[in-house]
Amino acid sequence: MMFAWAMIFCLAIAIAPGYSEYYSKTVTPGAKVEKVTHLHFFLHDILSGENPSAVMVARANLTKKDDSPTPFGSLFAIDDPLRVGPEPTSKIIGNAQGLYLSSSQDASKFTIVLYVDFAFTTGKFNGSSFSLFSRNPVTEADREVAIVGGRGKFRMARGFAKIKTSYFNATTGDAILEYSVTLYHY
Repeated sequence: MMFAWAMIFCLAIAIAPGYSEYYSKTVTPGAKVEKVTHLHFFLHDILSGENPSAVMVARANLTKKDDSPTPFGSLFAIDDPLRVGPEPTSKIIGNAQGLYLSSSQDASKFTIVLYVDFAFTTGKFNGSSFSLFSRNPVTEADREVAIVGGRGKFRMARGFAKIKTSYFNATTGDAILEYSVTLYHY
């Protein structure tokens, strides 16, 4: 009797409709006009004080003797304000959230690798963001990083950002960075 029920069960499964089958449909999108947007703002990356916007979340055991605020192999989580100017009191237009890794063993060539989402919370780009994933050679005066995606009004974004250091405190690691961004998007 048990064998009969097992056979009925197996047969029921074998002839049941396949709801978990793979499905794919490719459509050709209509022609979309590509837009170019230029943005200018200042990122305030603050490691010091009672309310830092960047905090170390991991540190390599081998760099315990390194007393710099950003030793090699350190991973930082950030929630940095984006402001219209370099002044700490200038208007906030969004925030940059993500991670950066101190990736250079040579302190004279300090470099970080960034994965950061730049989200806008005011103005015509409110609710939109772009994503940056790139190497950032911090000690270079003018540097360029890659924009690899976006959402909202920056959907399918690609482009680049030119970064200049407006302020840097080597003791605390606090920095204010000027961003000039060029985005190509639909």
